[in-house]
Amino acid sequence: MRSKAIFAAAAAAALPLAGAGTATAQEPPPPPAVPTVIPLLPLNGTDVTGTATLTPNPDGSLRVQVNASGMVPNQPHAQHIHGNAEGRDFVCPGPAEDLTKDRNGDGLLSAVDGSAAYGPIFISLTTDGATDSNSALALDRFPVADDTGQVVYDRTLTAEQLPDGTIAHLADLTVVEHGIDVDGNGQYNLDSPIGESEIAQVMNATGVPAEATYPAACGAALGGTPENSGN
Repeated sequence: MRSKAIFAAAAAAALPLAGAGTATAQEPPPPPAVPTVIPLLPLNGTDVTGTATLTPNPDGSLRVQVNASGMVPNQPHAQHIHGNAEGRDFVCPGPAEDLTKDRNGDGLLSAVDGSAAYGPIFISLTTDGATDSNSALALDRFPVADDTGQVVYDRTLTAEQLPDGTIAHLADLTVVEHGIDVDGNGQYNLDSPIGESEIAQVMNATGVPAEATYPAACGAALGGTPENSGN
């Protein structure tokens, strides 16, 4: 009888240990995705406002949502994530840059002027297809503003579509919305006062109106500008 009692007590003592071993073998659930919400601030005298939201997913993909108002109605709007994954904290041009970086004297900040602050094109936020810098001027694959000038964009970019280091450096990047209407005729045209796009010519593309490429709004993940960031 005594041996049976000893065996029963040993078995009972082993049960909690077995349960504990099973619990520790389970993989912990992935942490919830933390979105980076970036306010978009107007450039070049536009009235653009809105946000860009970057949400990394456990599978390495990145959901990008843009909601902007005050854009040129019924026109495509090139939009990009600018910067790189080399550790520099890219920023948006402050008000002073609208004049000090205006190299051609047109009173506006061109895409070339602005890139000194917000960085080179890192990811093209197209509606479908490729998203690399080669798609930077693919106006047929960028979102078109509605009749009220609102742009709504929502796309998840796969891990394969993202440059190395994108997720780790989200806080260093900027989002830029392009497209302004200088002459007020409701469309992009080559005979506007700012003529043909300089950045397009740099990229060996001709016949692209500058109105389509001049920045309309910029947002920095940390909200910095050259004047207060120390860069």
